[in-house]
Amino acid sequence: MSIVKVVMDPENNPLRKLPSAQRFQIMVILSVMWTTIFCASAGAWFWYGELMIGHLLVALGIISTSFVFQSARPIATYRDFPVKDGTARYDDVWGG
Repeated sequence: MSIVKVVMDPENNPLRKLPSAQRFQIMVILSVMWTTIFCASAGAWFWYGELMIGHLLVALGIISTSFVFQSARPIATYRDFPVKDGTARYDDVWGG
């Protein structure tokens, strides 16, 4: 599996266990972050030089993205912990 598919495909990246709306929100925030990093790197070329600012921004972006991917966990609800006697709980009574 290619690295592009692992990062960009929501069905293959570590966020796949989250609900789709939450996964979309996190991916949008990450895309805005990466767009800002690359724009700031291109703009900083004229004033500070690409080596210092650009590499620092890319490194911070990689660290931020890996932190988000590592901390992605599905949200556990009461349905994930069924009662041992097999009885229905709360809205399960109504087939929800």
